[in-house]
Amino acid sequence: MAKCAVCGKSVHFGNNVSHSHRRSNKMWKPNIKKVKVLVNGGAKKMPVCTGCLRSGAVERA
Repeated sequence: MAKCAVCGKSVHFGNNVSHSHRRSNKMWKPNIKKVKVLVNGGAKKMPVCTGCLRSGAVERA
């Protein structure tokens, strides 16, 4: 699974709980995009979550 290169956000696991309280596995995935980022003066493609993109933690190329 993809992981944010800035904050390290990745998949979380838990349970789906139905009305009758039966449990099944559930996975929450972060909204990760591959974007071109400026790193040491050059452009590099990195997986970054949309939260980091919106907050301005990444300088896009």
